[in-house]
This record gives sequence, C-alpha cells and structure tokens, in this order.
Amino acid sequence: MRIAQYFPILDWGRTYDRAALSNDLIAAVIVTIMLIPQSLAYALLAGLPPEVGIYASIAPIILYAIFGTSRALAVGPVAVVSLLTASAIGQVAEQGTAGYAVAALTLAFLSGGILVLLGVLRLGFLANFLSHPVISGFITASGILIATSQLKHVLGIDAHGHTLPEMIVSVVGHLGQVNPITVAIGVSATAILFWVRLGLKPFLRKLGASPKLADVATKAGPVAAVVATTLAVWLFSLDSAGVRTVGEVPQSLPPLTMPGLSPELVQALFVPAILISVIGFVESVSVAQTLAAKKRQRIDPDQELIGLGAANIGAAFTGGYPVTGGFARSVVNFDAGAETPAAGAYTALGLAIAAVALTPLVYYLPNATLAATIIVAVLSLVDFKILKKIWGYSKSDFTAVTATILLTLGLGVEVGVASGVVISVLLHLFKTSRPHVAEVGLVSGSQHFRNIHRHKVETSSQVLTLRVDESLYFINARFLEDMVQARVAEGGSIKHVILMFSAVNEVDFSALESLEAINEHLKDMNVGLHLSEVKGPVMDRLKQSHLLEHLNGDVFLSQFDAWQALAGRALVEPAAQ
Repeated sequence: MRIAQYFPILDWGRTYDRAALSNDLIAAVIVTIMLIPQSLAYALLAGLPPEVGIYASIAPIILYAIFGTSRALAVGPVAVVSLLTASAIGQVAEQGTAGYAVAALTLAFLSGGILVLLGVLRLGFLANFLSHPVISGFITASGILIATSQLKHVLGIDAHGHTLPEMIVSVVGHLGQVNPITVAIGVSATAILFWVRLGLKPFLRKLGASPKLADVATKAGPVAAVVATTLAVWLFSLDSAGVRTVGEVPQSLPPLTMPGLSPELVQALFVPAILISVIGFVESVSVAQTLAAKKRQRIDPDQELIGLGAANIGAAFTGGYPVTGGFARSVVNFDAGAETPAAGAYTALGLAIAAVALTPLVYYLPNATLAATIIVAVLSLVDFKILKKIWGYSKSDFTAVTATILLTLGLGVEVGVASGVVISVLLHLFKTSRPHVAEVGLVSGSQHFRNIHRHKVETSSQVLTLRVDESLYFINARFLEDMVQARVAEGGSIKHVILMFSAVNEVDFSALESLEAINEHLKDMNVGLHLSEVKGPVMDRLKQSHLLEHLNGDVFLSQFDAWQALAGRALVEPAAQ
C-alpha cells in the first residue's frame, strides 16, 4: 500500500512550483484577513474565550494540509459545529470555568479519534445515511438558532437558552436591559456586512474597479466593519457606557493542552462527539467535492475522514475545540486562487502572527460586531425555498425535512441532528420496504417489456410477469411474497409467474426464504415460478441454496426468452388500457 495514500502531501508536494506558491500565498492573505474576526466570533458562539477560535485555526489547518485530499478546503471553527459544541459541553460544565475549556478539548479529541477510526476502516460511506434534504433542514434550523442566539449581543442584554422558544422568551424577558449604544453598533455592523456581501462588488464595478480588486475588497469588507466599530468604542470610550467588548486576548501561540479523559467526561461527551463528527464530515466533504469538481479533481472521502480527524486531534492538544471544513472560507480560498493545501498552512502562519502581534488591537472590538458577523454568515445557510422544492417532488422527504427543522428549533441541535439521522434511516427503510414491482408486457415489434399501466403492450392471461425494481432483503421480502400471492389469486387462469430480476442486485437470506415460500405456494396451486435476467452475482448466491433445485419452473437468460417459451402466440391478447 502506498504511503502517499495516507499522506496526500507527498503527491501534490512533488509538483509544487513557484506559480502554485504565488497563488497559495495570495489566497492565504485573503483568507487570514477573513478568518481573524470570524474565528473570534465562532469561539464566542461556542461559549469559549475568543482566542480559542484562533488557536483552533492554526494546528488543525496544518494537519489537514498534510493528511487531507482537497486542494481548496479551509478547515477551522464553523457556525454549526460551534453551536453543537456549546450545546454539548454546556451540559457537563459551567461556561467560563476551566472545566468548560477542558470539555471542549475532550470533545475535539473524541471527535478526531472517531473520524480517524472511520477513515482507517474505510467507512466514509456511512455519511450517506444522512439524506441531503434532512441535512439541509438541520442546517436551516441551526442557522435560525445561531442568529437568534446572537441577538443578546446585538441588544447588549443577558439571555440564554438552547432552543428557539427558550431564546425568544429569554430575550423578551430581558428587553428592559437593552443598551441603545450597543444596539446602534450591532444594527449598523449588520447593515454594513449585508451591504458588503450583496452590494459592494457591483458598486465598485460601477466605479470602474477591476473584477479582481472588487472581489478582494468584498471578501475583506467585513474587516472594515470590525475596524470602524473598534475605533468608535476606543475613541468615545463606549465600553464605559456599557458596550461589551472582547477585552484582553493573550498574545501567544496556541498552548500545549491535554484533553480530559476521565470515564465520566468521556461517557457524557461520546454521543455528542459522534454527532459532531458526522455533521462536520458531511458538511466538509460536500464542500470539498463541490470545489474539486470545478477543477476536475477528486477527493477521497475515507482519507478526508483521516484528515479531519487529525485536525481535530491537533485542536485538542493546542487549546482549540472541534473543527471542520467551512463553506464560506473554502469558497473564498478557492476563488482567491488556492492551488494546494499549502494555502491552508500559510493561512495558519498568518493567524499565528496575528495571535502574537495583533490581539491587543481587538481589546475594544464590540461583541455586537462579532454577533453581526455570525448573523450575516449563518443567515446565508437558511434556505426555506428547499421546502417548496421538496413538497412538489416528494411528500415523504418534505415530512422528514419539516420534522428535522421543527425538532431542532423546538428541542435543540443535538435532538435535531439525532432525529435527522433516525429520520433518514427510517425514510430509507420505509421506501425500500415497499419496492416498486411492475407488471410488464411485451412492446409490440420489439423484445422490450414495459409496465402494462404505462405502455401499450402485449400480455397473456396465463403468464404473469413481475419486474422487481429493488434488491430483496429482510425488510421487503414479505412484501413481494404477499404481492405475488394476491395477484395470482386475482387471476384464476394464471399458469406461470415470471419474476424479472434485471434490477435486483442482492438477495439476502430472508428474501431467499420468501422466494422459497412463493415457490411452494405456487407449486400447491399448480402454477410455475420462473426467473429471468438474473444477474451473475445474484445467481452465484442462489446456486448456493436449494431454491434452484426445487424451483417449480425455469431460469431464463432474458425475459424475451421466457415469453417465447411460456406465452405462445396463440395466447397473446391486448392488455386493458
């Protein structure tokens, strides 16, 4: 096995050249500028000191650059994982205590260990158990929760809660504490950030700026809001008027830390760590695959698990908390021209310099501005349009998405994501428990067989052909058994039943027993059971059983062969339309 399989840096590192270095450095500068306020904001969202956000953006990025396969993915704190972190460790420790910080380290360590284990065991496919509609519903609900949780900072009040009803009740109950100056700062910062995101680029283009300059200015625009509001607080001493600021942030590189591994703490955080790992991986790999496709590159989901796992383990030992690949920063990294994961390493270097030299500058940075940064970022995640799309396409998917949104808003993110997983699995089981089985007939003048209710076809009153459009296993085997018996009972002249297996990729032992039961039942009725178009792997499995020995009929290579052998032209009659 090639060592480069586990160290992708050995692949892209061989061809690294000056052009890639130049592009990576430019991307790193832009992403670093974006990440400084964003990292501080997400740490506060997780209930941690602001510097933890920067710490969580240094070692994890470097480790992902070594082990990850995406050329553009930017790893670090993200909104949804920060919210999940706050929800998880808030149940085992009091915010602001040493135990809270240790719990965050432990959560990152457990999440990293789970991800690495899944990657080594090549279990990246498990993420497929979360359907895209359910993930979209969860992210939409999380965006609403995150934005609502930041209202207390915009209003300058004390409020709490993990669910939407709790937050709203708490905010309303503390409206008497609203600080008008904080509100002015928060609302202004939010308005500026929205305008920067939506209107700055076309405005600069109208003024004659080049597309690249307008793009860079738009990405760096949020820094202007940070600088302006920080200067306002400092110049007018607004902190003495009740405006809450970030305060003193240590000037230091990430410290060496040790997660807590007491059995009680590990047990309390293990399930939340699994949920964070799954959500983080799904979000990360979705972004990575999207960006890779744009450059006709590919990623390895199993190696991505190892890369993200290594990043989280690194966060656990350098004062951070759980991280994953972020959508916004990854897109910025991609658009800025990042060629390789080395851009992430350069970003980590820039953040390290900021941690040592620039942290005094954020002393007067208002919490309201950081809250505005989060609100503007997460509201882009809220997508109610998907409900309309899903309603028109699949009512069952709509039910799953709606349930996920309501449960997340009403009962919290952990219940929401857990219910999303359960709903996704149950939805899959429900759909496969009732496989599509079509009665088919011969299209005149051809050798093709189609659904008698959709096409004008030829049928025989004595031959019933059922096309099974799903693999057969324990959850749907009885459905086919009941359907065959019911259909044969309807048509008293049926002499042959053909099961067309062209779409059957698997027959498990429970399904085999059902096929044997169908065979015995039809034998008692003097009706032959035949199989057609059985795939090689399925036939290999069936040959290991006694079904073919006792089959009350034949196995045909094609459905047309079965038709010719069993129907006979004299029996052919038009199907009822």
